[in-house]
Amino acid sequence: MTPPRRRAADGAVPVGYHDPVARQAGTTHAGIVLAAGSGTRVGNSRNKVYLPLAGRRIVTWSLELFRRIPGVGRLVLVVRDADRELAAEILDRELPGVAVDLVTGGETRHESEYRALLHLADEIRDGEIDVVLVHDAARPLAPVKIVEEVLGTAIRTGSAIPALPLDDVVGVDEAGRMSDAGRTDLVRVQTPQAFKSGPLLTAYQAAAVDGFTGTDTAACVERYEGVPVQVVSGDPRNIKVTYADDLFTAELILATSGYEL
Repeated sequence: MTPPRRRAADGAVPVGYHDPVARQAGTTHAGIVLAAGSGTRVGNSRNKVYLPLAGRRIVTWSLELFRRIPGVGRLVLVVRDADRELAAEILDRELPGVAVDLVTGGETRHESEYRALLHLADEIRDGEIDVVLVHDAARPLAPVKIVEEVLGTAIRTGSAIPALPLDDVVGVDEAGRMSDAGRTDLVRVQTPQAFKSGPLLTAYQAAAVDGFTGTDTAACVERYEGVPVQVVSGDPRNIKVTYADDLFTAELILATSGYEL
């Protein structure tokens, strides 16, 4: 029997149907994929996340990644209003039978994250969603291993982000001279970032009251919830597609990995 279509409370349009997902003690995890930017620096008039990559659109890779993670029973794609119809067509064609809720994003990344959280707010308050993962659609090659690690770490500690060491960096003093004094280890942050849903929603609601806009999800959680954000090892393959050359790099990574990430 086909499960009934879900209707979104905030005008978001669900695409496809929800696969039966085993929920531990009535809870599940949610994956949010952010695709509401203009994404035109890649050299195309269309948002880059709808460009093809190895036989499917860039955005589809991220959603498929979350779909493969046990326990992730809710998928949300945040899009520009102008892209809603295109996104729905791509999802129906490339992820048939997979339920993805479309939510219209805001002017900033932070606002888009907040709108996605508001879409899930009732389920979060009811304890139906334990951890929320937030991922950039422009990072289509995040390995499953990274997602499993950030999810598992967030379950244990409350938060987790993947990152790589930032090499070839030196400190510079006020006189413009090289100095390592006071320097701490620096990292290059990636996504997906994972957080316990309750504190995450509370942090974004507080930020909305203050008018605060964070650079990423972790910045908002740290500021308002005081939750130490645990850093786990990222992956060099987890590149962000920003320019045209990045598409060629992504194709090469997929080819050399046998399309198994």
